[in-house]
Amino acid sequence: MQNFHLVLHWQPVLGGVMASKRIQKELQDLQRDPPTSCSAGPVGEDLFHWQATIMGPADSPYAGGVFFVMIHFPPDYPFKPPKVNFQTKVYHPNINSNGSICLDILKEQWSPALTISKVLLSICSLLTDPNPDDPLVPEIAHIYKNQRSRYEETARAWTQKYAMG
Repeated sequence: MQNFHLVLHWQPVLGGVMASKRIQKELQDLQRDPPTSCSAGPVGEDLFHWQATIMGPADSPYAGGVFFVMIHFPPDYPFKPPKVNFQTKVYHPNINSNGSICLDILKEQWSPALTISKVLLSICSLLTDPNPDDPLVPEIAHIYKNQRSRYEETARAWTQKYAMG
């Protein structure tokens, strides 16, 4: 019975070691070959807590904006998705006022084959092409669907106010 307890006790530690090796590899890959208009890396010495920067896509109302995103890796990464939140306010149907992002690959479509680089590129795509049919903010989704120019005007105004600072 003593050994059984030991195995349970060490399981999270092993998970954390696996996760940190994977995170270190992703960091090296990101530094060697950064995705277009994105950068990311650890906050201080904490490998499980990153800050990312996303440049607003040129073909979107977010153009010219610099958006800060926090990434928290769970101890069982990559078997569980990272928690990703916007720190910069964004007017978008799939991003709420807390910075939460409604993106399938951060939830039920997560796969250990995905990387932070792919996640950041998916977020850039979401800025260019919102998904109003799976909104986190239904009011903004409604405006996006029915009054596109009003949506784009407000998104541009928020970008100027919060992301061009």
